Amino acid sequence: MLLKGFLLAMIVTLVRCDCLSENDVSGTFNKDAKMNLYTGQQAFTVALLDAINKATPNENVFFSPYSTFHATLLSYFGAKNQTEESLRKTLKLEWADSKFDVMQAYRIESQERARRALNSSIEFTSADKLYFAPQVEVKDCMKDLFHDELETLDFQKDPEDARQTINKWVEDVTKNNIKDILIPGSLSAQTTVVLANAAYFKGSWASKFLANETKKEIFYSSSEKQTFVDMMHKKGYFNHALNEQLGAHVLEIPYEGDGTEMSFIVLLPPFMPNGLDNVLSKLTPETLQRALDDGLSREVDLKLPKFSFEKTYGMVPILERMGIGDLFQPTANLAGFSETHKINLDDAVHKAKIDVDESGSTAAAATVLFSFRSSRPLDPLQFHCDHPFLFLIYDHRSRAVLFAGIYRGPDN
Repeated sequence: MLLKGFLLAMIVTLVRCDCLSENDVSGTFNKDAKMNLYTGQQAFTVALLDAINKATPNENVFFSPYSTFHATLLSYFGAKNQTEESLRKTLKLEWADSKFDVMQAYRIESQERARRALNSSIEFTSADKLYFAPQVEVKDCMKDLFHDELETLDFQKDPEDARQTINKWVEDVTKNNIKDILIPGSLSAQTTVVLANAAYFKGSWASKFLANETKKEIFYSSSEKQTFVDMMHKKGYFNHALNEQLGAHVLEIPYEGDGTEMSFIVLLPPFMPNGLDNVLSKLTPETLQRALDDGLSREVDLKLPKFSFEKTYGMVPILERMGIGDLFQPTANLAGFSETHKINLDDAVHKAKIDVDESGSTAAAATVLFSFRSSRPLDPLQFHCDHPFLFLIYDHRSRAVLFAGIYRGPDN
């Protein structure tokens, strides 16, 4: 499956900071920091999925929790007082004794992911960028911490040129899949900072679907709505679990690689009222991991829709629903970035695109048709995704959800 592109851009007015905190610079190495950061990412993912689903009920959903987490994490490094505490809770960073621990984990993860990319058949790139206006005196320690991510951009002189520069950077990272993330008028001469993250994923199925097996079939969006979709079909061996705690069948479709790297995970509930909502209400990092650990390889008759869609989200109300606090309010304290300028986040935009076809996926951000319980399941098991389902692009090594979505049918 191929996944195309995703971007989260935050328009902010950033200032300076004391770089982490007074006692952070002398911090000691925390060997558990990286794994704790992964665990926090998973908890953030589940909360964000719930918030986006409630904000856009009955629609298809697609976003990158990984990139949203990392973009928001950048603001945490410059936050202080009540703003820092709200971000700490929302990003699930209570495990850390200091920002030094979090920065340590952030850098280790970035370095390890860059090394993995050199020897992987899967493309996954996530890039952060902090664009500051020339008049913002960014603290020297922040310049050191974010040497590769920090860039000067003159919004006051030509905000339209600055907008196009940022959009071009996003297009380059996402290989032209995400265009015009910032629409005309997004920036002004008063803009002092833009914080952006762009991510791109492309993976080929370890065992591809045959194009001549794809046929028009009915997809049951609800008991009242049915439409035809291009349904891909193949028989093969996949890790499968019937998870009673989630109330769903769980199937892993691996991407080409060493078999332990990344997979497209489908959580398929029974087709019944609120079937998908029931799964989402029970989804936690622990229940997801247990379902993956319980998976056993077995022969499966698999049907999966071929689909492509793009989503744009205004992230401020979604993040505020998650308890982000005053990050986007005039009271926000982001003094960690600059000591001479008052900085406030103004807006946040998330745009994501996904394509799923016979070759794989590219991304740049459920009348019961099967028996949920069976003492003697059919052989091969029928796993037909012909009603709403949840899907994840999952990194097994870091236990991170790179992209997440809900497919409710075409035109949803």
